[in-house]
Amino acid sequence: MLKAAGAKVTVHGAENIPRDASVFVSNHQGNFDVPIMLGFIGKPKALLAKAELARLPFIRQWMKHLNCIFVDRSNPRQAINSLKEAEKLIKNHYSVVVFPEGTRSKSDEIGEFKPGAFRIASKTGAPIVPIQIRGSYKLMEDNGFWITPAHVTVTILPSIPTEGLSKTEIAALPNQVKELISQA
Repeated sequence: MLKAAGAKVTVHGAENIPRDASVFVSNHQGNFDVPIMLGFIGKPKALLAKAELARLPFIRQWMKHLNCIFVDRSNPRQAINSLKEAEKLIKNHYSVVVFPEGTRSKSDEIGEFKPGAFRIASKTGAPIVPIQIRGSYKLMEDNGFWITPAHVTVTILPSIPTEGLSKTEIAALPNQVKELISQA
């Protein structure tokens, strides 16, 4: 899909991918971020995805095959259950990808990071792997619905251990990781 779109993807920091199950946390620029994460981060992984994607038959089947978890952002109780499902995957040695902004920025800007990914990591003791995606919005979002070739850079930063963190340290993680990704 990325090749057909004319995407040239460069990955830096692949040596930072842990062997154990992890929570991959990335900024979210565009529609091509999911194939980028699946195609260029070499571990089997599930995605937390908005529930609206479950309405698309082909996408739904493909994502269920990958153990993806659909999150209904309008239903707090269901959202908590989705986080618990992600925790189960981590405990079964399966990594999870979360875009903590909750939506695409469609630009180089990074929005506020919501705490869900950091709760998953802290409750399971899984490391957080910050990832910066730069330029993916240029493939589509920058041009309306037209797909145009673009260069995308993916930077995988060193993982952040979560085991044994205090509540204060856990609460600081969203801003800390956002800052690391912004500065990468």
